[in-house]
Formats: sequence, structure tokens, C-alpha cells
Amino acid sequence: MTYTPDDSLNSQAVNLQDADEGLLRQHARWYAVQVASGCEKRVKASLEQRLQTLDVANRVFEIQIPETPAVKLKKDGSRQSIEEKVFPGYVLINMVMDDDTWQVIKNTPNVINFVGAEQKRRYGRGRGHVKPMPLSATEVDRIFKQTQDQEPVVKIDMFTGDKIVVLSGPFKDFEGEVIEVTPERSKLKALLSIFGRDTPVELEFNQVQKQS
Repeated sequence: MTYTPDDSLNSQAVNLQDADEGLLRQHARWYAVQVASGCEKRVKASLEQRLQTLDVANRVFEIQIPETPAVKLKKDGSRQSIEEKVFPGYVLINMVMDDDTWQVIKNTPNVINFVGAEQKRRYGRGRGHVKPMPLSATEVDRIFKQTQDQEPVVKIDMFTGDKIVVLSGPFKDFEGEVIEVTPERSKLKALLSIFGRDTPVELEFNQVQKQS
């Protein structure tokens, strides 16, 4: 199966194949590509290699896995800086879409398909093929602004109902049960037994440890 855009785009893309980089960049758009879960970085590395060997590198300009900073709290209370994917299972590609670039990307291992509109088959049953649809300029701006401006979010493996022990502060060594988690504030509320009564107490993520 080949990529089949409308005739005007197809003829334009063919003419652009040998154009200079400046002109090609004017016609490049961002596309979202769905990939196998957990294979985003593997797909990016494979694509970067295939673009060179299959001679389409002049029409594919960027391959991005949008990520935002996060801080993961470990069991010992220490913090680890990590990057969290904005769209797990997707890779964004800035490219000139034509039959060659479509084939190279679509046939890369662990690539499922471009995000786009499904074209119905003219004859017979079964699913048609997906026509890639570029992301709008607004979508692209929003995605990359989010990756640049977002403050690190504290991530913790803690949920309502979990049993915890307090590691520091005035309630050190108290045990309790989580009743509310607020990731954006890096805090949680837990019911602690104080003077024999269950009392809700607000705590920082790094003040508690989940009990096994």
C-alpha cells in the first residue's frame, strides 16, 4: 500500500524532493505517529538511522518525544529528577509528507500508524488506510510550550487507602491511612491516630513512606 494524498499535494511533494532545505522547511508539517507502548525512544533511534540509509533525511527535520520534568520520591525519601512523556505511545515528526517519507516511517519497527483520518476501502470489507493529518499550529505551540514552561511535578506511588508512616516533622513515627492526594501541591492528607482519635493531617510527600 502507498500513501495517497490528494493530487495537488502529491505533485507538489514530488517537486519538492530535490528542493533546497529552506523551501522544504516551508512545506514541512508536524505529524503524530502512534508507536508500541514503551518503544518511543527505540523508534526515534531507528528512524534517525533509517532516514540516512533510505535517503529521505532531507525531508524529515525533527523527531521529538515531548517530555516534562518531574521529581520522583523514592522510598528512602530521596528525590530523583526524571522526564515524563506528555503523550505516552506517540512520537512527533516534523517532515514533508510524500510517498517516500510515508513509507520509511510507516515501515519502521514498532510504528503502528500515523494519526489521521481513516479512508474507507472502495471495494470489499475491512479497514481502509489512515491518511496522515498534520497537527495544527495551535496544537504544536501548545505542546512545546507545555514542555518548556511546566514546573517539575512531584510523582509518588501513593493512593487513597494506602497505609503510611510519617518520617519527619511533629508526627514522626505516627502511622495512618491516606485519604487524599494532591500531586500539584506535593501534599497528601492522612488519618493519624492522635490521642486515640483519627485526625486528618496534611503532610508533604517527602514526609511519609508507604508501608508494604
